[in-house]
Amino acid sequence: MGRTIVVGDIHGCFDELIDLIKAVDLRADDRVIAVGDLVCKGPKSPQVLELFISDGRFSSVIGNHDRRLRQRWRGEPVRLSKDQRQVVEELEFHRERYFQFLRSLPFMVNLGSHLVVHAGVRPGVPLRRQMAADLTEIRTMGPDPSHRRGIRWYDVYRGPKIVMFGHWPAKQPRVARHAIGLDTGCVYGGRLTAFVIESKEFVSVPARDRYARMR
Repeated sequence: MGRTIVVGDIHGCFDELIDLIKAVDLRADDRVIAVGDLVCKGPKSPQVLELFISDGRFSSVIGNHDRRLRQRWRGEPVRLSKDQRQVVEELEFHRERYFQFLRSLPFMVNLGSHLVVHAGVRPGVPLRRQMAADLTEIRTMGPDPSHRRGIRWYDVYRGPKIVMFGHWPAKQPRVARHAIGLDTGCVYGGRLTAFVIESKEFVSVPARDRYARMR
């Protein structure tokens, strides 16, 4: 049986993704699942999308940046950041191709013992009732789920599944009793990190450059 390899926020860091694939020695029967934010801020968003579209081993949940592009292409009146506007321009030539791919991305992937989402889950709320805003943006408990200060959702969450998430960069993976955060800030000059579920092993590679500045 192949392995399930969950990868943190890629943000257009295609070269580092290739480095990570080599580091984990990706095999034909392995499965790679990204926690979302495939695009934006990094230098090679089109190349990342092409890999996920063309290689059946690769799949992803939708991240907040991916979702904003999807909403814009649907015609929704969403405000885009400077980075998001830039990636819209980068993807314009094959917009329909990339739009159809982003449309296909789910908010969560249920692996039985593990659950892959972009940002996290609202503790105490059944999975079928989780809100899109929480799944793509939650960091702390309270009225503004994206806020960085406050009680962290994963310190409150008690399972039953282990939630694999990204969205909130840190120097090291965020490891809680029932959650693992894999965003180690590759696009900010940190590392791109993966977790192999079967072996419970972290694998990471350093960023080749700092492509964006963290707020």
